[in-house]
Amino acid sequence: MFVDLTGKKVLMAGGGKIALRRVKTLLRFGAVIRVTAPSLCEELSELERQKKITVEYREYQPGDTAGYDLVLAATDNREVNRMIWEECQKRGVTVNVADDKSLCDFYFPSVVMTEEAVIGINSGGEDPSRVKELRKKIQGFLHKYK
Repeated sequence: MFVDLTGKKVLMAGGGKIALRRVKTLLRFGAVIRVTAPSLCEELSELERQKKITVEYREYQPGDTAGYDLVLAATDNREVNRMIWEECQKRGVTVNVADDKSLCDFYFPSVVMTEEAVIGINSGGEDPSRVKELRKKIQGFLHKYK
């Protein structure tokens, strides 16, 4: 399912590499992203400097999910990620928990974008490395026949 995220408010809890991958994907589809994390990886810091995301430098706090259309939990603490999931369940907010596929309302696809199409590839959380390989093959194929 492809959903128009233009203008949708997204909360990313976490500032590491997994958070970066998800943020970069969502930015491609027009989401308005706020990151809550005590620190950021360099690439997320660059996105903040470019004003592509807003950041609150602190740990996740209960109640942070209020007012968001979509929440992503990618902290390095499984208990915090689960707390975020529980809060989203109570509020009816769509959530993705990076370290536990059983707590995800959706899975992130690997995305190939061209001027003509958007291709999403997903294994239902089973084999992300295989999906990454397939994405690279598709990108190579499309580039070859462009």
